[in-house]
Amino acid sequence: IMPSLVGSEMCIRDRFIMIGSLVTLSSCSKSDDGGDGGDAAAGTITAKVNGSQFTSLEITSFASLTTASNQTTLVMQGNTQSQAINMIINGYNGVGSYELSDSNVFIIASYIEPNISNPLNSQTWNAPFQNSGVVGEINVSEQTSTNIKGTFSFTCKNTNDGSTKNITEGSFNLEIMN
Repeated sequence: IMPSLVGSEMCIRDRFIMIGSLVTLSSCSKSDDGGDGGDAAAGTITAKVNGSQFTSLEITSFASLTTASNQTTLVMQGNTQSQAINMIINGYNGVGSYELSDSNVFIIASYIEPNISNPLNSQTWNAPFQNSGVVGEINVSEQTSTNIKGTFSFTCKNTNDGSTKNITEGSFNLEIMN
């Protein structure tokens, strides 16, 4: 009846479909497979703590998997002589992304500055924290029976003084100890 109007409606519909497809594709940037494995050397955790490099000692770095009552917990830890990073995923389901958020306190990460001479003065920054919302993510990109690799980043808070630390460019490549 009105061929020019039908053509215009088709053109507009096609444009919406194309724009919708582009928006959908560009919003799928989060990796469900855990992303790349990062660049940590074998047996270490690396990260930047407020911009300063952290690399754990191989002898003090490990991962452990424990299953009880059909629930698996992954613990990862790496220490230097003056710092430590710990990450715990309760309800671990293998390769994938695990969000650090105050809506799920079963996935946690910590940055610690131990005081060897006076352990009571050790300082700990935790993620998530009260009213934090989403403060980071742990991405497990590869797991074998003996090794686990991935990346992480988070913002953590010290409950003693309210200070925060930004843990960025984190990567782990750890032996699984069982």
